[in-house]
Amino acid sequence: MKGMLKEFKEFMMKGDVLDMAVGIVIGGAFTAIVKNVVDGLITPLVGLVVSLITGTKDFEGALSVLDWTPVKGVTFQFSLVISAIITFIITGFVLFTIVKAANKAKSARKKEKEEVVADPAPTAEDYLAEIRDLLKEQAK
Repeated sequence: MKGMLKEFKEFMMKGDVLDMAVGIVIGGAFTAIVKNVVDGLITPLVGLVVSLITGTKDFEGALSVLDWTPVKGVTFQFSLVISAIITFIITGFVLFTIVKAANKAKSARKKEKEEVVADPAPTAEDYLAEIRDLLKEQAK
């Protein structure tokens, strides 16, 4: 039992698990921000456009025009689905730009390391070869 607890502790203290936990917490907070932006700004804007197209004066309820009630008590809320799709697209786009920027920074760092490795400091053998070549030239 102690061995299993020790293994679990080692597993939880690995950097990957902690990084994943931080990512999940930040992802949850980010999703809340995007949801509020969609619910507070984009959905009313879409509602305004829909109300202008349909000619209704109820801006907030304009998206409910998209909902369908075929039978009393049963409503298909397409407006909620559209809002969720907009939230998903915005979240995906922002995450795409973040990952793209991170990959660009990572490749720039890798390129810098390759440049440093590509131009190593001269070794003793290099100096000896230069001295040998100079002595050969002087001997001529």
